[in-house]
Amino acid sequence: MAARCEKGKPTPAFLVAVAVVCCLATAADAQTYKDPKQPLGARIRDLMKRMTLEEKIGQMVQIERKVATADVMKNYFIGSVLSGGGSVPAPKAPAQAWIDMVNELQRGALATRLGIPMIYGIDAVHGHNNVFKATIFPHNVGLGVTRDPQLVKRIGAATALEVRATGIPYAFAPCIAVCRDPRWGRCYESYSEDHRIVQAMTEIIPGLQGEITDKSKLGTPFVAPGRTKVAACAKHYVGDGGTTKGINENNTVISSNGLMSIHMPAYLNSVRKGVASVMVSYSSWNGQKMHANYNLITGFLKNKLKFRGFVISDWQGIDRITSPPHANYSYSVQASIHAGLDMIMVPEQYTEFIDILTSLVKSNAIPMSRIDDAVQRILRVKFVMGLFEYPLADSSLVNQLGSKEHRELAREAVRKSLVLLKNGDGQPLLPLPKKAAKVLVAGAHADNLGYQCGGWTIEWQGVSGNDITDGTTILTAIKNTVDPAAQVTYSQNPDEEFVKSNNFDYAVVVTGETPYAETMGDSLNLTIPEPGSSTIKNVCGAVKCVVVIISGRPVVIEPYLSAMNAVVAAWLPGSEGQGVADVLFGDYPFTGKLARTWFRSADQLPMNVGDAHYDPLFPFGYGLTTKARDEN
Repeated sequence: MAARCEKGKPTPAFLVAVAVVCCLATAADAQTYKDPKQPLGARIRDLMKRMTLEEKIGQMVQIERKVATADVMKNYFIGSVLSGGGSVPAPKAPAQAWIDMVNELQRGALATRLGIPMIYGIDAVHGHNNVFKATIFPHNVGLGVTRDPQLVKRIGAATALEVRATGIPYAFAPCIAVCRDPRWGRCYESYSEDHRIVQAMTEIIPGLQGEITDKSKLGTPFVAPGRTKVAACAKHYVGDGGTTKGINENNTVISSNGLMSIHMPAYLNSVRKGVASVMVSYSSWNGQKMHANYNLITGFLKNKLKFRGFVISDWQGIDRITSPPHANYSYSVQASIHAGLDMIMVPEQYTEFIDILTSLVKSNAIPMSRIDDAVQRILRVKFVMGLFEYPLADSSLVNQLGSKEHRELAREAVRKSLVLLKNGDGQPLLPLPKKAAKVLVAGAHADNLGYQCGGWTIEWQGVSGNDITDGTTILTAIKNTVDPAAQVTYSQNPDEEFVKSNNFDYAVVVTGETPYAETMGDSLNLTIPEPGSSTIKNVCGAVKCVVVIISGRPVVIEPYLSAMNAVVAAWLPGSEGQGVADVLFGDYPFTGKLARTWFRSADQLPMNVGDAHYDPLFPFGYGLTTKARDEN
């Protein structure tokens, strides 16, 4: 008691001691993780040591917006929410409705004890394709034709702005599959059969995320500060484009050398460019499900490539480790987490997943170190992208959605993605003359915005019609381009007599595949569905014609080739059909070169450039060129 005076009042020495203790306690309780000036590693460590098992497992869960509420976010510590294909706050919802929805869920996450923000993800695979009035860019199959990584980078930057315009900071793009068989229903999501083109097109990643500033830290996720960029996701790891007969989610039978030389190279490029996440493929490699492949996920991607972002499952991907799916869910959870998956796209039965994973950790079937690895990776991305500093979206970017500048960029991409396969028999038909008395436009795809956009547009499987979103159909584009005095007649499927009796100067037939996505697009024959082939025969048998093929891949055209004066592969051009007319009428030249082999018959498949039995109708790299009309 020597430090106290006789009247019981504290001495100065006692007060100093109390102050020191209080300062130490305050320092110990300082929330380092909330301080953006602190080093990234220190923020992660500080937050990790504060988290309970329940809070950690919550970070590993991604649920669908349909089952997400602010209370669910708060009560289960949910780390991520997604919109599946076509999952929207309301039909034709404006940007503000998306912002309000995301912010409501985010406030639930922020109301938790530690206030860890959630990350909202969406499939923005050719522009912000789920959202009404967004710019719809050509699908990847067309962009590969351009051989223009800088164009793709600009598309990534524009897409990031439109995604951020709706309050969303995470895009499940790009798909860097190397499609080796066009019978695959996702082939249009692939830039090429050649991994070198796919590698070059990973330049979309710095477009989405920003240019990585410190390339010395290989594998560290990078998203530029501010709110104009999004976290990207390289998918689907690995070999999804090489399945037997192109069957979606099937088995890729290939040697280790083949996997590494064809399907893996673009992942190395993606990791070097700081990609924030990698999504695992539904498919198998030599019989082993990728969602349970420890050697490729942890051994190769994480340990060999030094990837330090997070690995995410596909939609109910872990369920499909067993056959039938979800048959032994406890095993599927254990196998996938052990393999190295960090975030699980549940997307609806999240309480079952949480309960099972919690039980597996408590029983030591899954070590705590594996949970910690997963959560550290998720937090690293959230910290890097500034989500802790700017968790809530605002309306400052809503004018970016479908902006004129982005639509002009999409129109440029359409022009550069067209491939001229045939141009007359001795006498070129293209470019078409703008001054003509009578022009026939035919085909179901000429005046159908949904058809020219394809799958993954507004709805998961795509839709038919012109009221789905804003854009320009090819018919409208032709009318905009020809001389005002020209009479343009549209007949979706005219008979031969109608064509002959009207004395048209020429015809433009626009036909091809109807929209599809994933397994619904798997096809063993790859023929143009009726009435497309009939329209070609009726029109091209009676008048000079150019056929514009709208498709997600090469299709069978050899039976009609001799009847068609000119043939253009337009792929799935998206919302800006004016880009097609720009080149048809010579305002810009044809420059595109096939990034896929155009086969004669589906019986030849799979057939890729370099194969011993290579006998294509049009080889990889083929594409006729024209000069712009002002150069003629």
